[in-house]
Amino acid sequence: MSFSEPVLAPWLLVSASLVALVLLGLALAQRPWRMLLADSGLQHRWLAATVAVLLMWQLRAQAVDWLTLHLMFTALLVLVFKAPLALLSLLLVNLAMVVTGRVDWTLLGVNLLVTGVMPALTMVLVWRLVDRYLPDNLMVFLFVCGFFGAALSSLAAGLSAVGLMLLGASDAHALYQALEYARFLPLLMPSEAFITGMLMSILLVYHPHWVATFNDHRYIDTK
Repeated sequence: MSFSEPVLAPWLLVSASLVALVLLGLALAQRPWRMLLADSGLQHRWLAATVAVLLMWQLRAQAVDWLTLHLMFTALLVLVFKAPLALLSLLLVNLAMVVTGRVDWTLLGVNLLVTGVMPALTMVLVWRLVDRYLPDNLMVFLFVCGFFGAALSSLAAGLSAVGLMLLGASDAHALYQALEYARFLPLLMPSEAFITGMLMSILLVYHPHWVATFNDHRYIDTK
């Protein structure tokens, strides 16, 4: 989901953009492009995933004039490439939406915060908890990260969008629509969870070494 029309107060648009920029800067400070330059296979996979996400974002529903509903794939990108590369990918996707005229440029920071930063932080937190506290079991990783983590990431994106509307909606009717939309978040979460979990299942079976957050020696070879 992402904003398609500027229904937020100007000060909130600027503030959200600054927050997104700072967090994106922290991610890019890890210089994730070094991995891309060192691994041509990773370059191809990352570019293919970025283009695929951009194409999937075109399959979207215009629930209301200012809000677009679509699968984000943020959780999947974080699991496969880790957060810095995932956020770089989502930055390019959001830039492409602006360049193609689908989204106003003033919404770039807000949409990056909603579709990238918030769900990515949620997914990283879930992954860290699984990595540190749960048993080294393939099915635990798949279901908790792939399904449950993706559902929570979708929830985080939805709640952040609704929270921004509560903070500074410029239109009372749009605020009412946002509150009504919040009631349907539990219906949107399973679709993101199912697609992410399904794709993760395929990757973990055929190409586990492609998933950067998955240690195949730890979860498979030692069993």
